[in-house]
Amino acid sequence: MTKRIELDGQSLTIAQVVEVAYGEANQPKVVIKADAQQQVKSAADAVQKLLERGEVAYGITTGFGAFKDKVIPLEDVKKLQKNIVMSHAVGMGDFYDIPTTRAIMLIRANTLSRGHSGIRLATLQLLLAMLNEGIHPTIPEKGSLGASGDLAPLAHMALVMIGMGEAEYKGEILSGAEALQRAGLAPVELAAKEGLALTNGTSVMCALGTLMVHQSERLCGVIDAAGALSLEALHGTPLAFDERIHNLRPFPRQIGTAKHLRELLEGSEFTRDYDPANVQDAYTLRCMPQVHGAARDSIAYTRWVMEIELNSVTDNPLIFIDGEEITVLSGGNFHGEPLAIAMDYLAIAITELGNISERRIMRLTDECSNSQALPAFLTQEGGLNSGFMITQYTAAALATENKVLSHPASVDSIPTSANVEDHVSMGLTAGLKLRQVVQNVEHIVATELMAAAQGVDFRKQDVGENANLGKGTAPIYASIREEVPFIEEDTVLYKYIAAVKSLIASGALDDAMC
Repeated sequence: MTKRIELDGQSLTIAQVVEVAYGEANQPKVVIKADAQQQVKSAADAVQKLLERGEVAYGITTGFGAFKDKVIPLEDVKKLQKNIVMSHAVGMGDFYDIPTTRAIMLIRANTLSRGHSGIRLATLQLLLAMLNEGIHPTIPEKGSLGASGDLAPLAHMALVMIGMGEAEYKGEILSGAEALQRAGLAPVELAAKEGLALTNGTSVMCALGTLMVHQSERLCGVIDAAGALSLEALHGTPLAFDERIHNLRPFPRQIGTAKHLRELLEGSEFTRDYDPANVQDAYTLRCMPQVHGAARDSIAYTRWVMEIELNSVTDNPLIFIDGEEITVLSGGNFHGEPLAIAMDYLAIAITELGNISERRIMRLTDECSNSQALPAFLTQEGGLNSGFMITQYTAAALATENKVLSHPASVDSIPTSANVEDHVSMGLTAGLKLRQVVQNVEHIVATELMAAAQGVDFRKQDVGENANLGKGTAPIYASIREEVPFIEEDTVLYKYIAAVKSLIASGALDDAMC
């Protein structure tokens, strides 16, 4: 039986977004709850009543932005909605991948399901039919300022609904009209308010933020494992993770990270106990709970923001119905500032994870830093072989790129629409930068895992071939070794790094720790 996800504009979860975005087999069917359908119908009926009364309402019987004072004749109301979709579809750059596109469509449908936007049920159901049938509009990544929502990207999504634009369907890029026809669907003629409802909102930046929260949570578990495996390769001590230390500075996610590291290293024969000649490790090993825990704080905050935004109504104006009374209110829920700040914060935190991981790679490859516990650049015949020398260069390059990308987009603004829209969030820019930071750090951590596994194999010469790794690091090491052999002499490494990065991004390493 096909699983169903029922939208009501109030209960969509991050897990459901991820399931719809990435689920290939047994893709859930997305529908609108019965009571939400009635709310959508009521709001659409209210729009028609406003037209019949001849009332002036922004975006329904007026132009948009700086044209807010231009009243539109009733006979042109439908054309107005088609025009907003066509004129706003000016995005540039690469297209969003299919998972992100599916997340955008789902989130947009959910906010419209709340019944304050005035879209007709049939129009909303077309958007869901496209999602369920696998019609994915080609949406350029760039062009949104994150205020008045994500106008340009969402216009590209809406183009397909009116039989224009382009879409991916079953592996082909087709015209919007052809994609709909092949799936047995028909384009819609937009009614009053519908073009504005489809394009005016934060669904694109919310999709990026939601998916990056998911990826960041996976990454945080794996970077603990990478750090723990590096600690074993460097003959470090877990004493800095003693819960008594962290209870005296009770940040909950610092405490949680220390606990996770203790669990990962439980039973390890590669670590050292108290040694009066070597009482503490370098910060990159000793301070993992403090640094990794702080990143988890940022992820938790961003999750909180995205969970609220997933179930928010973010277009403008909004329609409120109280008996026979209809009120149309103009506001600013489309402004992406809460998301922009959260994604900038998360990018900074994930950059720090990359920084500390890159420094551990340096310690693994520099025999002076690791007190000659490991050979230089993790190779036995240094000079003839460069070993892992250049992997640290690449990690350093990515870490440095992330420092540039971590400059917050949300502190910038540029006025638009003849200075009517005079402050913008740059939220989508924050989301695109965050995505690149996360991908860069996945590569850095993949490199650390490879280097740590190489270091562990060298350490076996001292502790014994059958010595036990930690309870949690042993399965991680085994997973790495399924993809990457011990590197005895120089070989091409980039494919190995990519393979381990895929293990991180897919969640396979998270599963291995369970």
